Amino acid sequence: MRNHLFILLCLVVALTASAQRVIKAEDGFTPNVGVLVSMLNDMKDRVERTVKDLEVDEIDFLLDENANSIGTLVLHLAATEKFYQVYTFQNREFNDKEKEIWGTRMSMGEKARKLHKGKPISYYLDIYNDVRKKTLEYLKEKDDKWLATVPEGYRMNNHWSWYHVMEHQSSHLGQILLLKKRIP
Repeated sequence: MRNHLFILLCLVVALTASAQRVIKAEDGFTPNVGVLVSMLNDMKDRVERTVKDLEVDEIDFLLDENANSIGTLVLHLAATEKFYQVYTFQNREFNDKEKEIWGTRMSMGEKARKLHKGKPISYYLDIYNDVRKKTLEYLKEKDDKWLATVPEGYRMNNHWSWYHVMEHQSSHLGQILLLKKRIP
């Protein structure tokens, strides 16, 4: 009996692990947009799993005087995604009001180090989640033809723009993981 339970447990673990490595289109989207959404959501989930249990002092940890905190990096991910919402869905860049809200989050640096601290991880993740929610609303209205479109005056198609958002998240996830390992 024990062997059967052990084999069943191993099978469940194996099936679960293999299912996590399947990229497929999310329901409610056209095929290529749905695959992109699946990958964007997977990357965002990885960021969230990495930071969700951190305390304020861990979120605010700075590796050195020029580093960005984990909180700042999460806000930076949200700001970058917000920029690409405006860039791809509205064919423009940030206006002055948006620059005021998102500028420091985009550029990070000294001003961000002073401004983005002392808040729980839920503060940062709520902003990130709100931005993603809007991205998904926009993407539900788009199709694979839109994804392949190079907007007039631009050098990249919409697919490349959103691929960049995803790889940007991946890059900063690496920084977040490094910072998390160095927290004293």
